[in-house]
Amino acid sequence: MKRLLIGLLVLGLSPQLFAQVRELSEVTVYATNYKYLNDVNTEEVASIPVKELEAKVANFNVKESEFYHDDYDEYVISFYIPQGKILAAYDKDGKILRTAERFKNINLPLAVKNAIVGRFPGWTVTEDNYMVIFYDDRGSYKKYKLKLQNGEKTLRVKLDEKGNFL
Repeated sequence: MKRLLIGLLVLGLSPQLFAQVRELSEVTVYATNYKYLNDVNTEEVASIPVKELEAKVANFNVKESEFYHDDYDEYVISFYIPQGKILAAYDKDGKILRTAERFKNINLPLAVKNAIVGRFPGWTVTEDNYMVIFYDDRGSYKKYKLKLQNGEKTLRVKLDEKGNFL
């Protein structure tokens, strides 16, 4: 009787052992707009709303939008937040072709801050504009327009993301 119970137990568990083996088809996962995100992101901590809006632009699915139509080759979509906006052009497959970005009063990179302090000691940044132009085939161009103030004096300067004055 003991052998019969052990035999039934082994036979009862053996189909479940074979059920564990499964073969899955190969799945390829890729990001359509990885090039955009790699190009516009900096190594430093930037303003969180800017990063979130850029991520939203990169993850936007043109084919699921209400504007999608098979006949069009290009779609221009605007994204807004209180600190700025991004105008992005997509192809019919959802790849970003180009963007124009403009943000006001964001966190400046350390290189820009150091360049201002080094060249204009005693001046404070009262207003800043951050602009990015991205082209899929050329990459991105980033520029900061700053308004500096020292007492009654006002000065406007332009810098790139590395702190070089333009």
